[in-house]
Amino acid sequence: MSTSFPSHGFSRRDFLARSAHGFGAMALWDLLARDGHAEAPLPHLAPRAKNVIFIFMMGGPSHLDLFDPKPKMAAMHGQPMPASLMQAKKSATGGVLETVMASPRKFQRHGQSGIEFSELLPHTAAMADEICLIRSMHGEQANHDPAQLLLHCGTPLFGNPSMGSWVNYGLGSACQNLPGYMVLISDDGHGLEGAGASLWGSGFMPSTYRGVSFRNSGDPILHLNRPPGISAATQRARLDVLRDLNQMHQQSTGDAEIASRIASYEMAFRMQTAAPELLDFGGESAATREMYGLDAEKTRAFGTNCLLARRMVERGVRFVHLVHSTWDHHSDLNRRLANNCAMTDLGAAGLLKDLKQRGLLDDTLVVWAGEFGRTPMGEVRRGSTAGKEGRDHHPNAFSIWMAGGGVKRGHVHGATDDFGYNIVENPVHVHDLQATILHLLGINHEQLTYRHAGRDYRLTDVEGKVVTDILA
Repeated sequence: MSTSFPSHGFSRRDFLARSAHGFGAMALWDLLARDGHAEAPLPHLAPRAKNVIFIFMMGGPSHLDLFDPKPKMAAMHGQPMPASLMQAKKSATGGVLETVMASPRKFQRHGQSGIEFSELLPHTAAMADEICLIRSMHGEQANHDPAQLLLHCGTPLFGNPSMGSWVNYGLGSACQNLPGYMVLISDDGHGLEGAGASLWGSGFMPSTYRGVSFRNSGDPILHLNRPPGISAATQRARLDVLRDLNQMHQQSTGDAEIASRIASYEMAFRMQTAAPELLDFGGESAATREMYGLDAEKTRAFGTNCLLARRMVERGVRFVHLVHSTWDHHSDLNRRLANNCAMTDLGAAGLLKDLKQRGLLDDTLVVWAGEFGRTPMGEVRRGSTAGKEGRDHHPNAFSIWMAGGGVKRGHVHGATDDFGYNIVENPVHVHDLQATILHLLGINHEQLTYRHAGRDYRLTDVEGKVVTDILA
């Protein structure tokens, strides 16, 4: 889709109509269909999922302590890593990685599927038969910002659209009063780290497609409410004047971002009613509140975001992005990992359970992922005090899970070696994950493109293949 515009007036419908690619035309047809002028066409493929809830665990959760048990490491605890694996390997962040650090966590099989989970995730483990666990994820980036950007934007560079923006651009929102891409943030008390808002930005696409940050208490979006003394009619009249002025400016400049600005004002006006209603949990039962952990301090923030995610997809929000920071456990791994799991395990499992009992899980794809895993060796750059050990970044092999939306239930895909260091079966690159998510939404990842700076861009860059073995 070209971002070069003529100098005369250019509405969003004009913008979409001039698209050289299928998805702009699809969006135009959708607008025409809403006006009663046409029937909206189908996506590239029959979609398995209508919505995505992408749970991003920022910082790199340890796959060895949560999802990928390695009993043989116990016999080598404290011994040097095998030379055949290490080859004088140094840490990407400067610490020499020396000896094997076996996980102290107990793993058990759960459900009819028998998938093994750590004791730190009892609630997620109880949903084992709904989960597709991928133990063979990998990427090339060993530092937070580029690895996070690769996972979200398909490239380790800043300035590219996020996955949610690509989905929003390709399919649009099924909700008239809320944005198609919403972002909900929580943390472990250490604050947000890494690439930040670039992970839900629209990059070189119009800002209409960026993720909208939504707060789970107080004003959902800062400055959304009308000022005291301003009625809805007065505000509507002001917005009409502002729209006319913006359209005049657009006619003289041909700037597509002005159309995005007009759309943002109109969406904000509609959200003044929709957003407070979304935050009103008065109709939720006590059992639902307990399921998400809303009444306990430890689980309230993340659990609230999970409940909001369910309420958003119910209302047609296409892509909901949950971010929880930080899992970057270079030291004090045992305490901090247990703390993050205690904050997030109940809410994530509650979300799956709630979606399933409401009949929403079949067409809602839930993804739980970090940007990489952690090393099987203890990290020594911050000292080796007993009980305070940590693990460094490890992009060569890590684990994520998916559920609902057309993926296999109770399934494990891929495997790593006896140290969780390298992949030995069915590797899944980050681009493969992205291609699969788009495929489940009915999108051919090679055909979803956006023309910028003289070339066609796509989320998966020039790579990616659909992981057909995990499809239901």
